[in-house]
Amino acid sequence: MEKIEKTLNAKSMFSVMDTLELLSRQKGLTVHVSPSGTACYITSMMFYVEIQLEKDGDVMDVKLAHFEEAPVVCDDLVQLLRMKNYDAFGKILEDLSNMYQIPGNSKMKAKGYLALQALEKDLYSMSLLDRTQDLNRVTEVLNGKVGHLVPRTGGTPMNIEFYISPYQVLEAELNQGSQVCGTKTVVTIESTDALHKLPLSPLIVDPRAGEDSNPAFLQLTDELSMDLPALFVLKFHKPVPMSLSSIEEIQRLTGIQISGLKLAPLYELIVQSTLKEKCSEDLSTNKSCFLVSLPDCPKHCYFINKGSEKSDLAGALVSKIPFSHPKCVPDVIEILRHQVAYNTLISSCVSEKHINEDDSELLYFEVVPDKNSSFSVFFLHPVKENLACVVIDVITSREVQCHLHLNPQDPTLNSSDDFIARAVKRCMSVPVVMRAVFRNAAKVKADSETQDMDMEQQPEPQLEQTTDSNSLKESLSGAGQQDWVVTDKPNNTDSTKENLSTAKLEALGDNREEK
Repeated sequence: MEKIEKTLNAKSMFSVMDTLELLSRQKGLTVHVSPSGTACYITSMMFYVEIQLEKDGDVMDVKLAHFEEAPVVCDDLVQLLRMKNYDAFGKILEDLSNMYQIPGNSKMKAKGYLALQALEKDLYSMSLLDRTQDLNRVTEVLNGKVGHLVPRTGGTPMNIEFYISPYQVLEAELNQGSQVCGTKTVVTIESTDALHKLPLSPLIVDPRAGEDSNPAFLQLTDELSMDLPALFVLKFHKPVPMSLSSIEEIQRLTGIQISGLKLAPLYELIVQSTLKEKCSEDLSTNKSCFLVSLPDCPKHCYFINKGSEKSDLAGALVSKIPFSHPKCVPDVIEILRHQVAYNTLISSCVSEKHINEDDSELLYFEVVPDKNSSFSVFFLHPVKENLACVVIDVITSREVQCHLHLNPQDPTLNSSDDFIARAVKRCMSVPVVMRAVFRNAAKVKADSETQDMDMEQQPEPQLEQTTDSNSLKESLSGAGQQDWVVTDKPNNTDSTKENLSTAKLEALGDNREEK
């Protein structure tokens, strides 16, 4: 039995070593195994990883040493190898190698690593500005100057979590101990063709010495910086759909162009990204009509008007944001929050579900982009056969304004602008907000029907939520002749008229008849 056990252990240890050697060579790294066979060294010119194994092949310890630095124990790498998550371990090796892909000799590469360390120290100092003992993670994610910052540990780079949706917060609360994360970005350094002046030491003098509690920075002198063929970057795990105006604002802040952008209608990019995230199978990227199911209400059908190639409606998928100075990071994070909050609302109308069932109970909505960060949601009034519209303007990630527009002759929906805005901020979901509006309108509808019964002996049938296809088409196609009234503030009425596309609304009605 002892011989069998030794043989099995030897095979297990050999298997682990063989896997590590193969993985390292794939990443362009060198591997050395100790004479005892229990230690593996993965090396490059700028760093090495030391892995200590038990005789049975179990990982005992992992250490990482950067250029001219003492090795440090990396618990994150230990856990990955113990779980045999070689893909994640390989990704870390790749990230470590990329961090040193700066042209030049080892001294030049070491300067790039020194610059990254200086940036990380400044960002960490900024993360402490608003931090209190009782500050929770969600508040820090949504309001912190640099979001929720996690310093670099071992092989895991520094990352910043800067936005989390209300549903992600709820999911985390319902599943205690779960790793529910919002939108993150990784902080690293990458090589460039041109030279850029990067700091080689922390620049923050006093985190609270500047105006409005903003940190005060030292001047970027020749003594504190160096021209390097590199830039700092904020890298995203998945490309973020961003409007052209947001991209241009970031470029003005950093003074650096974001390369490799391919412009397309913003809503098309949001729809594509959402479908990739929600669906395991490939769906048609031309799909624009989505079925959304909610508890205790008829199903919703959302037609997303992807807009045209107008510059203010264009956007691009952004994978990384280059910059050279830590002072621009808080403002960049705020722009990213704003964009992701806007994307969250639009993506709430996107579903992988096809309309392949009896659609007589569906409620139809059209989402139409407006200028900047606002959009309109058109729908049939629950009582009358006229169109109604909610304009949602995402001012910042924390401020939303809403305006309900109705035909002057139509009864109120019992939902004030303030009520709708509070509902949007609470859930960041268009379907949930529209369900709340229709619930509030239910009492108004019942009262209206009662009044009509009193006034006429044979009243004409009122429009139900189960309006037939012909009635719906007629109502939508006649939208161009209707007048509008704002229920609270007379704001954006003209733009609402302009955004109403009769042809596309007719297409929505035709789509209902074909299904």
